Amino acid sequence: MNGTLEVKSQKDVGSTFIITLPFEVAEEPDTPLSVSSESASIHDLHLLMAEDNEINAEIAKTLLTERDATVVVVPNGLQAVQAFKRSKPGYYDAILMDIMMPVMDGITAAREIRSLDHPDTKTIPILAVTANAFQEDAQKCIDACMNMHFAKPLNMDDVVAALSRLCKKH
Repeated sequence: MNGTLEVKSQKDVGSTFIITLPFEVAEEPDTPLSVSSESASIHDLHLLMAEDNEINAEIAKTLLTERDATVVVVPNGLQAVQAFKRSKPGYYDAILMDIMMPVMDGITAAREIRSLDHPDTKTIPILAVTANAFQEDAQKCIDACMNMHFAKPLNMDDVVAALSRLCKKH
């Protein structure tokens, strides 16, 4: 990692260890939201959420349904692809996609969804929702044709504002 390790030690006094690792500070993502959280609405949106952690899924679903969205939760990327593929055109307004999931990860699932023969495949907003918060993680999501990247824990006002803007429900 191109770092250094220094040790200073004196008998019967103690030791000091100095570890130096050169890391870059992650930049703030360029995701300005043009819709204020006060005017943002997800009323009547149908959302597909891929999240393998049951507690995270339940909390996010509750917070979204309290704002009058309908949320279908699936536990992995493969089931998200299958649910989207079976859906009627226009049924889902957006997809919230975790990245680290069993069976199929969110990056692969987003690519699969974008390659499907479905009328909404190129236009449905896909939002990455992940604990991977570095700029390179966000870039991988954008490279997989996701629209936005949100780091956990989620700021639900930001997610709602993004959904409102991307789904044109404001």
